[in-house]
Formats: sequence, C-alpha cells, structure tokens
Amino acid sequence: IISFEQDYFGVCSEVMIKDNVVVVYEVLEEMLDNGFPLATESNILKELIKPPTILRTVVNTITGSTNVGDQLPTGQLSVVPWRRTGVKYTNNEAYFDVIEEIDAIIDKSGSTITAEIQGVIDACVKLTGMPDLTLSFMNPRLLDDVSFHPCVRFKRWESERILSFIPPDGNFRLLSYHVSAQNLVAIPVYVKHNISFRDSSSLGRFEITVGPKQTMGKTIEGVMVTSQMPKGVLNMSLTPSQGTHIFDPVTKLLSWDVGKINPQKLPSLKGSMNLQAGTSKPDENPTINLQFKIQQLAISGLKVNRLDMYGEKYKPFKGIKYMTKAGKFQVRT
Repeated sequence: IISFEQDYFGVCSEVMIKDNVVVVYEVLEEMLDNGFPLATESNILKELIKPPTILRTVVNTITGSTNVGDQLPTGQLSVVPWRRTGVKYTNNEAYFDVIEEIDAIIDKSGSTITAEIQGVIDACVKLTGMPDLTLSFMNPRLLDDVSFHPCVRFKRWESERILSFIPPDGNFRLLSYHVSAQNLVAIPVYVKHNISFRDSSSLGRFEITVGPKQTMGKTIEGVMVTSQMPKGVLNMSLTPSQGTHIFDPVTKLLSWDVGKINPQKLPSLKGSMNLQAGTSKPDENPTINLQFKIQQLAISGLKVNRLDMYGEKYKPFKGIKYMTKAGKFQVRT
C-alpha cells in the first residue's frame, strides 16, 4: 500500500492521507472487493480514480464532482487486465533494477552466523502497443522462494527458468526472491574491532576499522556505523580517519558517518571511553550495526543474460541496473 501511494500521490505521509482522504477511500474501494484484492495495478487505478491535482481539487470543490473516471479502463475488459490498451510513447524504453538487501550476523572472530539476501526486480516499462518480453538470467537456479507479478507466465518459468510476460504500463515489481543458502551469500564488508573494558578502571579502549571483503572491485558507499554503548559509558573521545561521528551521552548511541571506503586507506575510528566510576565491567561488548550500498553489483551473483521483445516492430532502449544494500547487518564484538 505504501509503495503504491508513493507512486500515486508522490509521497506517503500522514498529511498526504489527511489532505486526500476521499481519494484514498475511493482507491481502496477499487482495490478491494469484499475484503479480497481486486484492482491492484497502478496504471489501471489511475484510470479508475484520477490522481489528485490542484486544478482537479478546485474543480471538484466548485462542482461537487469526484476523481472517479467516466469509463471503465480498457485493460479491465481485456485478457491482459494489468495493461491498458492504446499505449503510445515517442521514446520506447524498458528499465530494470535488480536490488538486493543483505541481512547478516557476524561473530567476534569474523565468522558468519547467519546470512541471507532479499531481492527484488523493479521495472519501469514505457513501451508502445502490446509488447511481449522475455528476460533470461545467467544463473537462475540461485533464486529461491520466488514471488511473481501476475503478468509472468509461470509455466515458462517452471520449465525453462525464463521470465516471459506482457508488462504493465509504467512502474511495477516484476518479482521478489530470497537467497538463503549460506554458501551462496558473500559478505561484502568486514569490521576489525578492539573494544575493551577493564574492571575497576574509568577508561576503556575503542578501535574499529571497516574494509571491503567480496565486492568484485566495486566501491562500497553510503557507509554508516552505529553502536549502542553500555549504560556505564559516560563519554567517548574518538578520532575518525574520515567522515564524522556523534556520541549521544543520554541514549549512549554512537553514530559514525563513514561515506565511501577507499581500499588503499581504510577508514578507522579510534579513541577512549570514559566510564562511570565504581561500575562493573559490562557483561558483553556492544554490537556494531552497518548500513552501506554498492552500485552495479548484485551480491548473490545474479546476472541478467538478455532481454528480448516480441509482438512489436520498433527497437526499444533497454537498461539493467544492480544495487546491493545492507538490511539488518550486525557485527558482534
């Protein structure tokens, strides 16, 4: 619902829902039939219920009319209910984004306790007419627990591991998948750490270094390190080799905005911790949480082989992008 509202209204927020409460109700009325999903395609819904604009809102206020369309969308009457008929574009293009999110827990010695990948392929297809697309992969057997958009011909996937489909018009999620086999999940970053507390001492040591591990030579960027420090830590005196850091003495949260990792000069954060006098050594060291992204890499190794189009005579512009980002990525110290 949230991703749909972002596509429909441009943003999903409490203010937006309050400002467009009538339209939201009208859209939900079309999406659900007696509690069951009915019309869920964004392009079909936009024909049924026109997206709000300032002019349309003013006209509706004056005339008392609504955003409900005059006619049933053409797609609803065809055998391809997710696509409207008579689509025309001057620039015919199809873009696919392969986005993978890696969840992992790494123990203090650097070994992987758990690791899995949640992946999606999001599409933006703006093609004239009724194109029939096939998308094939170099290594489709990687994909596990796959969920498809209704446009995908499941029998073809089962027999040949090829995605064959007539796409909806505009933005849609083609499929989502899961890679859970430990040996298939590469860990792209590592953290070297030396965090020590001493009994009956008001000082502790804090040192961490972040580096690339299995990234196929791609740059790790947007790196953010956070760690919830023990209650006994009053303050931290740290020096980063790059980026900026903040320690909140109230919430005890340490945040380090690293940015890009340069493999020739690894980013580090080093210094001391001031501890409350008289408190005993913490039962366990803090865990380190990482956020990062890697452009043009699917960490599972998934690769699109080719994209072909049938049913129309023009040659479309085609593009594939890959991205890996951290989900819940935790390093124990």
